[in-house]
Amino acid sequence: MTTLLVSQPNFADHQTPQGHPERADRIRAVEKALAGPQFASLKRRTAPFGDIMLAELVHDAAYLSRLRDARPAEGIGQLDADTFISDGSMGVASTGLGGALAGLEAVLLGEVDNAFCAIRPPGHHAEIAAPMGFCLINTVAIVAREAQRKYGAERVAIVDFDVHHGNGTQDIFKDDPSVFYASSHQMPLYPGTGRPEETGVGNIVNVALPAHSGGEAMRAAYDDVILPALDNFAPDLLLISAGFDAHIRDPLAQLEWVDEDFAWVTAKLMAVAEKRCGNRIVSLLEGGYDLEGLSGGVQQHVATLLGIKMNDN
Repeated sequence: MTTLLVSQPNFADHQTPQGHPERADRIRAVEKALAGPQFASLKRRTAPFGDIMLAELVHDAAYLSRLRDARPAEGIGQLDADTFISDGSMGVASTGLGGALAGLEAVLLGEVDNAFCAIRPPGHHAEIAAPMGFCLINTVAIVAREAQRKYGAERVAIVDFDVHHGNGTQDIFKDDPSVFYASSHQMPLYPGTGRPEETGVGNIVNVALPAHSGGEAMRAAYDDVILPALDNFAPDLLLISAGFDAHIRDPLAQLEWVDEDFAWVTAKLMAVAEKRCGNRIVSLLEGGYDLEGLSGGVQQHVATLLGIKMNDN
């Protein structure tokens, strides 16, 4: 497999308060984790600035204006109890979007089989009208819409294995049968959405996992529910909201996955992508707040996208 790694040059310009889980050190940890010789075959690209106005594909018309109004001239401003915006945050959001769109273009034009975009801030909690949960714009949702608008993808699937439910992605697509959204997540847990009965127009699949259920419960959920539904949807493109906060080391949740669980779920998603959409996968970093857990999960995820094992040379 050929895999593109998109890195974000200005990730540290989005500032959060000291001690906040969503911090610039997360991207530094990812970059270090993917710097080893086993990842030498990665194609690497620096994220360009993206057109932030594309956020209007999924957010309401006043959304960007509200973010700009909340942005301080210097320092850090607060959007809600958990979500912050600094003077450089809009530039970081633009570059994160540009990186994700660069990954999309490389995959859909056949330059690579798949792509992993190491970007921040995360996006899957950002709803049509509200930023929340560390998220400013819903990057994966914008990428889905741009795949349809610019590249003619008719059926786009998003699978979200972040430990938190992607309420924003569900909010955006719940009435759109051309986009499939599936999430495995801990429940009860922030943001409180993602019950199995939340099915949209038949395009939403939620699997709620109890705390301390571990990788065995996750694997059953994918084998029994998510993977058959994804296969039945038969997407033209698969997007992954790749959160690594289900890791046993993560401080914000208790699903207790280990590194190899991220390899397993990635391989299973790749098998459906091979069958249904010519291996076309674009993966975007979402959560993951313990640096060691994040590093281990990312290594397994990207190695699997590359078609190698971590002990391969």
